[in-house]
Parts: sequence; structure tokens; C-alpha cells
Amino acid sequence: MTVKILLVTGDAAESLEVMYPYQRLREEGYEVVVAAPARKKLRFVVHDFEDGFDTYTEKPGYTWPADAAFEEVEPEQYAALVVPGGRAPEYLRGDAHLKRIVEHFFAAGKPVAQICHGPQITAAAGVLSGRRTAAYPALEPDVLAAGAQYQDGDAVVDGTLVSARAWPDHPGWMRAFIEVLRKEAPLS
Repeated sequence: MTVKILLVTGDAAESLEVMYPYQRLREEGYEVVVAAPARKKLRFVVHDFEDGFDTYTEKPGYTWPADAAFEEVEPEQYAALVVPGGRAPEYLRGDAHLKRIVEHFFAAGKPVAQICHGPQITAAAGVLSGRRTAAYPALEPDVLAAGAQYQDGDAVVDGTLVSARAWPDHPGWMRAFIEVLRKEAPLS
């Protein structure tokens, strides 16, 4: 039996935050479907931390095809959701189809992994209130405004929600998410 995981993203998503979970989850044996506002070649970015800059810098990253448009997604077909960061969440959070998708996963108690700026999407969907989540540290005010508790950590687990600050947290974040998946969405 194939277990499908939905990864929602768009242009200007952080390359590592899309590609690492995509490849790591496939390595585990899950089928990962990339959804975006439209079926097209997405253009990701690389965010890096450089001496002399007060915040991260941005450079062009990988391109990758979206398998599905948000409006085509039937969230019932998926066992879990991954919400990468980068700049994409800033404009994706207003998408009504994406909000519908996110609301389904939280209402059903399905596993959700979010990282970096990903909580901008879950906050806009109104599903973070009362939860604990990590996020890129600059988003702490946004997390608090959404009624959630900000936690500074590489693998914050709140029930079936697993979150992290940014791509340097990948090992802890994916390790914790895979543990949740093995319980909630086993491959066999």
C-alpha cells in the first residue's frame, strides 16, 4: 500500500527545506506529491547566513515541477503534510485552496511538519491557536499573534505537529517527524 505525503510550496521556497524532506521521506518509502498554486516549474531560492548581514541572504536555487495545483488536491488522499519555508509562505498563506488543505490535516489530526516561515501558512489557516511551534526566530511575534506558543528548538513536537526553525535543524526535525509518521501513517 502506498502512503502519500503532500508537500505544499511555491516559488521562492527555500531549496533545502523542500528538497531535504522530499528526498528523506521518499527514502523512507513514502510517496511525496508536490503541490503549488499551479502545475508549473517552481523556482526555489537559497537562504544563507553570511558575516556582516543582519538577516539571511537570498540567491537563486533549484527548479522543480509541481505535481498538482492546490485546487486539484483532495487532502483525504494524503496521510501527512509538509510545509516548507522560504519566502513562499508569505504569498501562499492567502490561498483559499491551501487553507482548505491545511484545515483538513489539523481537523483530522494527521501529521504535519512545518519549518522556518511555514507557520505563516498554518497561522493564516487559523489552526495554530493553543499549539506549540518552532519557526524562524523572526516569526515569534507572528506565532504569538496566532495564539500559539513559540518554542526555540530544532524538533518541537506538539501531538502530530512537528516544527523547526530553519534548514540547519533538518536532522532533528525529520527524525522527529518520521517517528510521528511511523505511529500515525505506517508504511505497512
